[in-house]
Amino acid sequence: MPYTPVTAEQFTGTEGLEDWRVVLRTAEAHFLAPSFPAAGRLVAAIADAAEAADHHPDVSLTYPGRVRVALTTHAIDGLSTHDVDLARHISQLAADAGSTAEALRAQILEIAIDTMDPDRIRPFWAAVLDYREQPDGSLADPRGFGAPLWFQQMDEPRTERNRFHLDVSVAPDLAEQRLDAALSAGGRLVTDQYARAFWVLADAEGNEVCICTWQDRSGP
Repeated sequence: MPYTPVTAEQFTGTEGLEDWRVVLRTAEAHFLAPSFPAAGRLVAAIADAAEAADHHPDVSLTYPGRVRVALTTHAIDGLSTHDVDLARHISQLAADAGSTAEALRAQILEIAIDTMDPDRIRPFWAAVLDYREQPDGSLADPRGFGAPLWFQQMDEPRTERNRFHLDVSVAPDLAEQRLDAALSAGGRLVTDQYARAFWVLADAEGNEVCICTWQDRSGP
C-alpha cells in the first residue's frame, strides 16, 4: 500500500486535528469520556473505524474513562495521510460520544544509556526487561506498555556525568511549561544549547533528563 508522508509541521497545521499533538514520530490524542462504559464504547467505535480504514492505532482505556490513541504509519516510520484521515475521524467519533479532548496529556517517555559499546550491553537489557531489539538498535516492550530503551553512542567514556538519563518527549506547546515546572521543583538547566529539539535538566543530585520536542531536529 503506498503511503504519502506528512511532516510534523504539516500534521500540526491541518484543520480538524486540534485534538492531536505530534510526539516523536507519533500523533497522540487523549479523550475523557462521560463514564467508563462510554469510554469503552468509544474504543469500540475507534476499533471499527480503524478496521474499515485498514490502519490501526494503539488504543488504551483507563479509569475513570480516559482513552489514549496513538497513530503512526509503521511502514514509513512516521506520519502519513492515512494518519491525518483517521485522526480526523477519531476526533469526530469522540465529539459525537460527548468526550472531551485533553491534548496536553500527550507525551512519550524514553530511557537512554550513554555507552561506548551498545552491542556489549544491549543483550543484558533485552534479557532483564524482556524487550525486543528494533532495526535502529533500540529496545522495545513487545507488550506495548514499557518505555523504549535506546543507546547513545559515545566517542569517549563519560565519567563526570551520569550515563543513564530519561527522555521525555512532549508537544512543543507544552515544553516550556514542563521546563518551568521542573526548574521550580528544584531542578537546574544543564544546557539549552540544543533547544528546541531538547533541553537537558538535572535534579539536585545531578540525575539528568531531557525534555524533547519534534522541533529543530536534524533527524526524523
